[in-house]
Amino acid sequence: MSSYEEGNDSKLMRKVKENPFVPLGLAGFVGIVGHQLYKMKNRGDTKMSVHLIHMRVAAQGFVVGAMTVGVLYSMYNEYIRHPKEEQNTGKHN
Repeated sequence: MSSYEEGNDSKLMRKVKENPFVPLGLAGFVGIVGHQLYKMKNRGDTKMSVHLIHMRVAAQGFVVGAMTVGVLYSMYNEYIRHPKEEQNTGKHN
């Protein structure tokens, strides 16, 4: 592996460590879409358009939920778990 490829790999792993809910959101999206596509053959009397809309809403809901949890996790890490020195030593006159 060249140093360029190693740099990209480590950058990807660093981004995953910084934002662990992004790959989780993508995996959930792919899982929901795959499950709904598999389920499509047994949808019964449900119209195709309604089934696709339900699939889209479920997948988007999972991604938005993962993004929300990721933002909350990031805020927790930044402000509660590891607060910056400036916030702790606030200037009081």
